[in-house]
Amino acid sequence: MKKALLVIDMQNVCVGEKHAAYFKYDNGLINKVNDVIDANQNNTVVYIRNIMKKNLLNKLAPFQAYEGTEEAELVGGLHIVSDNIFTKYEGNAFSNPELNAFLKENQIECVEVIGVDGGGCVALTALGAVKEGYKVTVNETAIGTMFDKNRDKYFKKLKEAGAGFV
Repeated sequence: MKKALLVIDMQNVCVGEKHAAYFKYDNGLINKVNDVIDANQNNTVVYIRNIMKKNLLNKLAPFQAYEGTEEAELVGGLHIVSDNIFTKYEGNAFSNPELNAFLKENQIECVEVIGVDGGGCVALTALGAVKEGYKVTVNETAIGTMFDKNRDKYFKKLKEAGAGFV
């Protein structure tokens, strides 16, 4: 069964030395994500970047990550092992049809999700993967979460949908 690792939102705005004050992820998250990336060297590794659209609502947000800015780039120190980088403008990475097309083209049947945030984009992408028919594994060892209540709600839905957890 061909597998892809989806590395969600590991960007300067969220993690690393210059992250926005809004985000409070564990400093070791980059190392934990790198460990999982290294363990997936025989699988397809895909990076997802969350980009904000320039509108009034986003200008009022406690952080910004617009296309072409340093904040939107993948964080320094992250192991980049492929050129498979996709952009999303909302929580679920499958909102970008190019991601699903790429996975289908590469005959991927199973996806593992890591990154930020377990109460948002990681969980929403995992739910999107289930909806698209993929076997999903949520790797909790390499997921940063700020809002445990949201994570718990989404992880319950994922378990009910048949997602696996490690």
